[in-house]
Amino acid sequence: MMTTADDGTQAPVALLPVGSFEQHGPYLPLATDTLIATAIADSISQQHNVFQLPALAFGCSQEHLDFPGTVSIGATTLNNIITDLIDSLRRRGTRGLVIVNAHGGNYVLSNTVQEANFKGEIRVGLFPSREDWVEARAAAGILSTNHDDMHAGELETSILLARHPGHVRDGWQTADRSAPDRRHLTTVGMSAYTESGVIGYPSRASAEKGQAVLDHLGKTAVGLITLLIEPLS
Repeated sequence: MMTTADDGTQAPVALLPVGSFEQHGPYLPLATDTLIATAIADSISQQHNVFQLPALAFGCSQEHLDFPGTVSIGATTLNNIITDLIDSLRRRGTRGLVIVNAHGGNYVLSNTVQEANFKGEIRVGLFPSREDWVEARAAAGILSTNHDDMHAGELETSILLARHPGHVRDGWQTADRSAPDRRHLTTVGMSAYTESGVIGYPSRASAEKGQAVLDHLGKTAVGLITLLIEPLS
């Protein structure tokens, strides 16, 4: 996305999409998470007065490094980037920042947000929360859960079909993979649980479901945006 002086730069709340550059099975692009984070931010921008920033295209993807194409940065690096951006936004008078995160492996963002709010100079929120994703799935008629449909599954494939169908290669219709017990994921990585890189049910995906997810998230972000611009106590 491109921005000009008329593209919401004076809005009280900024949006920062954060994704990753990692494998998403044989049919979704390496930039899937970044495309999804941007699509969510676009939906929010269409419905609320916000200043949308360009996406961060790399995240913490160490669990995917056994798969070709994955490029990762460290948790400290991601934390430092976000912290620097928060400081820059504070200096320009921004009152709140919504970090739109689309990669579950970016765990460090939760700590980054907590520490930023402890300092109290600018309010920061992380979106979508786990509950937001659950509600968005229900609103779109997606029956699979966040846990079982973890990666390159029904949810992510649906969003790509809705917004970037040209980036979805054939094969998603027969790529379902179940791996419900992944308790050692952070130790052994994704390759211990899936040969294809897929965990979920892409065969159930549709563009209609993907658009419904985006519409729901764009609308419900108002609760967090409102919280961020309330006067600091």
